[in-house]
Amino acid sequence: MDADTTSLTAANLLIFVNNALESLIGKIINADGVWQYDDTNYSDLPIGTGTLVNGQESYSFADEYLDILWVKVKDVNGDWYHLQPIDQAELNTGALYQSPLEQIFETDGLPTYYDKQGDSIRLYPAPDDGVTVTLSSGLKVGFKRTADLFTSAQVTTGTKAPGIASPYHVLVAYMAALPYAINYKKDRVAIFEAKIREMTDDMLKFYSRREKDSRRFMTTEQINFR
Repeated sequence: MDADTTSLTAANLLIFVNNALESLIGKIINADGVWQYDDTNYSDLPIGTGTLVNGQESYSFADEYLDILWVKVKDVNGDWYHLQPIDQAELNTGALYQSPLEQIFETDGLPTYYDKQGDSIRLYPAPDDGVTVTLSSGLKVGFKRTADLFTSAQVTTGTKAPGIASPYHVLVAYMAALPYAINYKKDRVAIFEAKIREMTDDMLKFYSRREKDSRRFMTTEQINFR
């Protein structure tokens, strides 16, 4: 880009790199196959555990969670149960109107459903006071999360790599350079955009097929006989 630390400051570079990384991970999450994507820089699994509260329906989660994959609660015997997703809006379709979920499940007990609302999940029915559920660490949530973003120190020292497959690390650089090119190197924009499209398409194909340990079978319906 013919840029230096004066024309492209470290602060702006950090913004461009993180914006590029978040954009790519958003595309990956929409394209990943059976093997769910998670940034390789995280040291923990994308699973959160929380404590249930007697009679409390709503539980908030961090804004880094892009999507909730599943919710489990632990019963009084220590066994985990998957909850089923439910949505009040889906119950109120056409001329059919269902009572509010809070009214349908007004008696506390072992939750069997959950509803996502903003940065919270609501459990139905609300958990009871240890009669059918284990309150302590009795909630477990699987989720998709955004990138483990770069800090200014990591950009300066170069001690961290993007948490995506290594063949596509350079794609972050192309995408981070594009905003600078749009403002100061317009003759290079088309070249960068073409390269970004090509590499992004290749990356998404890679992530959409990441279940090589699953056996594939060919059926007669998949064969064109001539």
